[in-house]
Amino acid sequence: MAEKETANISVICPCCSATLTIDPVLSAVLDHKLPPKPQLVDHLKDAVQYVKAEATKRDEKYQQVAAAEKNKSKVLEAKFQELFKKAKEEPITKPIKDIDLD
Repeated sequence: MAEKETANISVICPCCSATLTIDPVLSAVLDHKLPPKPQLVDHLKDAVQYVKAEATKRDEKYQQVAAAEKNKSKVLEAKFQELFKKAKEEPITKPIKDIDLD
């Protein structure tokens, strides 16, 4: 039984822009080439500005996390009080066991 020889299919991934080479007869990916990564900085002056910008972003993120951590106990207390109030309003019922269903 002779197999049909068909050309391999090249597909570009819409998510990561990688190039996939697919054999339609075998239904398998034969090759996977990642796209070249763009160079972050071209010159040393740009690198210094990039590092300073990253440091600023890092400090801002730290301030956000620190503020969220300070308010964490208040948020958890409010959630607890809301659930406690909801639990008080619900009637107490005897739980049904599996053996009681027989």
